[in-house]
Amino acid sequence: MTPPLPAPQLPATSLPRQVELFLQLLICLSLAAFAIETLPDLSAQTRLWLDRFEVLTVAIFSVEYMWRLAIARNRVGFVTSFFGVTDLLSVLPFYLSLGVDLRSVRALRLLRLFRLLKLARYSSAIRRFHVAFLIAREELVLFFCVTCISLFLAAVGIYHFENPAQPEVFASIFHSLWWAVATLTTVGYGDIYPITVGGKIFTFVVLIVGLGIVSVPAGLVASALSKARDLEP
Repeated sequence: MTPPLPAPQLPATSLPRQVELFLQLLICLSLAAFAIETLPDLSAQTRLWLDRFEVLTVAIFSVEYMWRLAIARNRVGFVTSFFGVTDLLSVLPFYLSLGVDLRSVRALRLLRLFRLLKLARYSSAIRRFHVAFLIAREELVLFFCVTCISLFLAAVGIYHFENPAQPEVFASIFHSLWWAVATLTTVGYGDIYPITVGGKIFTFVVLIVGLGIVSVPAGLVASALSKARDLEP
């Protein structure tokens, strides 16, 4: 199946493009305000201004949502679409918390992070990445399956070598999976490590395999991004 073509970029001087740039800036500012709210020593005046900015932001995003809903050819389709759900979740925490102590609904505030996903609508690079994923999805799925198998085999191997020497650390294959993830991804936290000769040799082999696991998806995505760029009008 041929992937969809990326949407053409609007001229920088057009009014719709200016509105998009304003909304992108507003999204970034709202996320910055969300982070500032977590500072412990904010004055009451600062918190008041942050609350006012949040009200303004929600009002603008609400108008945007209602406008997109009004002009949508398929309103049900828009409401249930990725961007429709994202737009709704970006303002929903504000309305759900009206008249309620925010300390009791702190989890709702995390939904404001969905505003970050709104940026995907305005970024041609993100749209291009989506097309690239569609191009390389079969290879990426295959790579994911191979990675899961490699993780399991690495956990089994290190458990076989290290469980007799470190039964409290490598207590089971499930406990060994944490070591496998850290080693195959070449992160290597160092919280658990092999002490036997066999375990160290096996770790060396896993690290070599891990280099390939890290590099293969990068090559797949880079190739797919190049093809996605060629598909652009």
